[in-house]
Amino acid sequence: MKLNYQPALLFTALTALTFTACKPGKVSQATDEDAAKKVYVAPGKYDELYMFASGGFSGQVASYGIPSGRMLKVIPVFSQNAENGYGYSEETKPMLNTSHGFVPWDDTHHPELSKTNGEDDGRWLFINANNTPRIARLNLATFKTDEILELPNVGGNHASPFCTENTEYVVGNTRFSIPLDAAKNVSIADYKKQFKGAATFIKVDKNSGKMNIAFQLVIPGFNYDLAHAGKGPSHDWIFFTCYNTEQANTLLEVNASQRDKDFIMAVNWKKAEELIGQGKGSKVPAKYAHNVWDEKTHSASSTMMNEVTMLDVQKYPGLIYYIPCPKSPHGVDVEPNGELFVASGKLAAVIPVFSFKKMLKAIEGKQYDGDFDGIPVLKYNAVLEGEVEKPGLGPLHTEFDGQGYAYTSMFVSSEIVKWKIATREIIDRIPTYYSIGHLSVPGGDSRKPYGKYVIALNKITKDRYLPTGPELTQSAQLIDITGNKMKLLLDFPTIGEPHYAQTIPAEKIQKNSVKFFKLEENNHTYATKAEKDARVIRKGNRVDIYMTAIRSHLAPDNIEGIKMGDEVYFHVTNLEQDWDVPHGFAVKGSNNAELLIMPGETATLKWNPDRSGIFPFYCTDFCSALHQEMSGYVRVSDQGSTIPISYKIGDNPLAKK
Repeated sequence: MKLNYQPALLFTALTALTFTACKPGKVSQATDEDAAKKVYVAPGKYDELYMFASGGFSGQVASYGIPSGRMLKVIPVFSQNAENGYGYSEETKPMLNTSHGFVPWDDTHHPELSKTNGEDDGRWLFINANNTPRIARLNLATFKTDEILELPNVGGNHASPFCTENTEYVVGNTRFSIPLDAAKNVSIADYKKQFKGAATFIKVDKNSGKMNIAFQLVIPGFNYDLAHAGKGPSHDWIFFTCYNTEQANTLLEVNASQRDKDFIMAVNWKKAEELIGQGKGSKVPAKYAHNVWDEKTHSASSTMMNEVTMLDVQKYPGLIYYIPCPKSPHGVDVEPNGELFVASGKLAAVIPVFSFKKMLKAIEGKQYDGDFDGIPVLKYNAVLEGEVEKPGLGPLHTEFDGQGYAYTSMFVSSEIVKWKIATREIIDRIPTYYSIGHLSVPGGDSRKPYGKYVIALNKITKDRYLPTGPELTQSAQLIDITGNKMKLLLDFPTIGEPHYAQTIPAEKIQKNSVKFFKLEENNHTYATKAEKDARVIRKGNRVDIYMTAIRSHLAPDNIEGIKMGDEVYFHVTNLEQDWDVPHGFAVKGSNNAELLIMPGETATLKWNPDRSGIFPFYCTDFCSALHQEMSGYVRVSDQGSTIPISYKIGDNPLAKK
């Protein structure tokens, strides 16, 4: 059945785009006179909040202190990181394994904090890989990536990851619909018949956090975008936005702009769960990687999975419904009490606010505006609570302060608009610099927002910082929302492109922070827990060096008998049991990265020497006053050499006195 929409006039969108050249209002009009005092964190004092921002094209996550804006740590996730050897060490390489092989880079977009009763609980952070579809789980006690799960049948994992109210599931959806594996070799021209979406529901163990794909929903072949799960009365539902309902496969800027509306997809995940429990799903062959980090062995493993359970929504009425919304929406946001949800088109001039109660009533009364592939399309006005009129140009994302107000980012007009939820009245607006994408209110997507600030995550920083050639830093801006008028407090640079961020009170995380790894609990296969056990062992052309690091020497520090053609493995154990005493390791000529080994941890550097000679190795992380002296030598001889393996740390003359 055809939908009852008139084609949209393209000039409307093009006219709106001309506003991108317009700069927002003067910064002096929006800056707090006491801004410096409000963001100052004295030496030795801690920030009030953690902000976790996606690193965009860096493939990582960055943690910042708020309100200072100080970057605290880059957490490696989907890309190799030479700073600490992630993706280079033998222990961490399996984390970047996929069904396509070793993938050393990806594109991160949307961090999501784990939740309990709809509140951010500070245990885990989930983040998506957009290019080679994956979802990672970060452990916020160690600030390390604990798990990465690849998503089969998905092209572009942008609509991801979003968790349900008690982190029962983490959900990802396809950005680019593709043929499912069973029918993958088809013509692109067969898009409408052969291409499908796959909404992936990942079950999360409530204690360990371990992830497993529970099921995938086979859905019509659109481009799916950002989602949020319901809360309270809407607990059983999750809401996605989607675009390209025209199902175009070429020149989408024109061919995916023919209708004046796209959809919100409302999914009854609880009903889907029940159907899966009744055995309604089908086991489908699918190849995907599941990578898990073991904190006891300080090592990762990668397991290749071979099937997934799929459920075709067209076979089960009542599982999903479509709700019309303005063209090309970029996300849907649910207010703290779970009754209202918001989604708007990127080039729209209104912000629709929808009612969950009205949605249920429309479903009950079958208030449909046609269907799409047998899936009911609810009438727009039947679900609509009301519209925020003339908010600005390019509404993207909305978050809430828990005090009855909502904050929406305006991409085209470069501003944040504050509006009252009950009346949809515009209360205030503040310019951003420039082209804001996402925004983050601490806890702003949870049942209990922390409020106080909104953070703008901007796409452009032209003229905001000292120039650094044609490539400029990315930008975030901290804005005070405690009064009726929003006030700009701080600009600060970020890594990559900060698509989205989640912000949480520091007390929820810092109390659980791991200071060091207990040496007695180190179960790494090649751990050396005492210097007396340091040794070198040859097995054929493999040489394992069991090495220890402690202030201020490596043991052994003189090694001979290595030959050309050998594979050499330096297994370095940091014997320190004090907070903030990492050691590094590097050897001359290695085409791998250095290691950075935390106290009590073991890490491995693989080295294939390419010539004979003497090669220095040393600690790369400044660890003590005698850091420069923390070094040694390895001798490499020709392949036919008969020089046996030998090693030592030498004599300590002070010990003889």
